[in-house]
Amino acid sequence: MRITQGTFSFLPDLTNEQISKQLQYALDKGWALSVEYTDDPHPRNTYWEMFGLPMFDIADAAGVMMEVESCRKTFPNHYIRIMAFDSTHTVESVVLSFIVNRPKDEPGFRLTRQEINGRSMRYSTESYAVNRAPEGSRY
Repeated sequence: MRITQGTFSFLPDLTNEQISKQLQYALDKGWALSVEYTDDPHPRNTYWEMFGLPMFDIADAAGVMMEVESCRKTFPNHYIRIMAFDSTHTVESVVLSFIVNRPKDEPGFRLTRQEINGRSMRYSTESYAVNRAPEGSRY
């Protein structure tokens, strides 16, 4: 199962050159960038761990790519994404997010069904990764 979160997630994985072009696009717009990682990509897990500090005053995509490569070396079997934050007045939110690294094996999710009052059903999704091992050692 391929996790589809953020921009470009239905496309094949981006090359480093394509990632660099997207980073430069975001920098040219004046957006601040950050690198985040996780081993539990549940759709409701919106707050991933930050790798380093957000990059507010960087102007060249090469600097961000160095941070991405460092994160890849540190967490080769985790999901890694780039977040672009627009701090202009009336926006002040994440405007671009895309995955730049995936584990070799993406375990996917299980749909859990629970019967409740009468004939009603309650559904929830659960990541297979959380059943494998403790946080930080799932892949």
